[in-house]
Amino acid sequence: MTNPDNLIPLLQELISARGPSGQEDEVRAICIRELETLCDKTWTDASGNVIGFLRGVSSEGPAIRVMAHMDELAMIVKRINEDGTLRVNPLGGIYPANYGQGPVEIMADQGILPGVLSIGPQHTTADSARIWEVKVKGGNKAMDWSHPYIFTRKTLAQLKEAGVHAGTRVVIARSRRTLFDIDDCIGSYFMDNRAAIVTLLGAAARMKAEDKQPAGDTYLVMTTTEEIGAHGATYASRTLPGDITLAVDSGPAVEEYGVALTAEPIVVYGDAAGLYDKTISDHLLACGRLLGMDPQCAYWQSYGSDASLSKAIGQTARAALLCIATENTHGYEIIPRDGIGQCVALLAAYLEHPV
Repeated sequence: MTNPDNLIPLLQELISARGPSGQEDEVRAICIRELETLCDKTWTDASGNVIGFLRGVSSEGPAIRVMAHMDELAMIVKRINEDGTLRVNPLGGIYPANYGQGPVEIMADQGILPGVLSIGPQHTTADSARIWEVKVKGGNKAMDWSHPYIFTRKTLAQLKEAGVHAGTRVVIARSRRTLFDIDDCIGSYFMDNRAAIVTLLGAAARMKAEDKQPAGDTYLVMTTTEEIGAHGATYASRTLPGDITLAVDSGPAVEEYGVALTAEPIVVYGDAAGLYDKTISDHLLACGRLLGMDPQCAYWQSYGSDASLSKAIGQTARAALLCIATENTHGYEIIPRDGIGQCVALLAAYLEHPV
């Protein structure tokens, strides 16, 4: 069961779980296990979202959908080359430089195969055009997904037998998924959005430990395919009760937005998909201040969330977003160690007093 006072082991377990868009099974299993110990009812919907229901104090309280996505940035096989290497495209907003060369895992139909995200030998000339293009003293071109490949050391026949084909997902290897301590921060791939999942579970565990309930019926929704369009969130926003979708996610700590890498939660007022509900955002801010916090405010541009994307296509009337300050979003992500705990406290307080 989720320990509200020590959420780091659960974060590590979730980061170790593979969860590319549309194939979030390993992450889903952990979410189901944890939600079943915390919620009045748990189920998986037709879109693959895992939902934990917390009964509210009163039927008069607002029904709220709180969302954190299960999927991670990954790659998908476009084709298999004659030499057994894989041409891949990104699943989500990721660039080759964010991953770098290194071990990956190919999620073949018959099991996991090892591979390496590769660029090719650097001791080359213009005769190796693909490699030459991205060398500073060569073509000096920005690297895109036409340049790297997945080295497999397998023949076409071996790959076919293993069940590797167009559509097979490729993910960062588990050997690269260990939390790394940096002073008062921790780093890893996929803080987005495993840290947010831990936040939802931590808030539920906190309320249970303190024998508290949300003011109104609350649906904790661990969503699918956020990174490629928030498909799970929009379905859940349409099919679950209530007018409010509140997303929890990672937020870029960068000077452009006036956001610092601190443990203080970020209350977001808008992003590229539209505006968040000002009344809810203001109330989140007030809740944080009552707890002695100093929440940061933000207006993102190159960004969209489960909540804003649901609202943009008319699947929720009201949307809100709470973020954990994050360095290197969509790369090797770093968060303040206390950032999750602060967001847990704020989320729990909001659910107990949403108006």
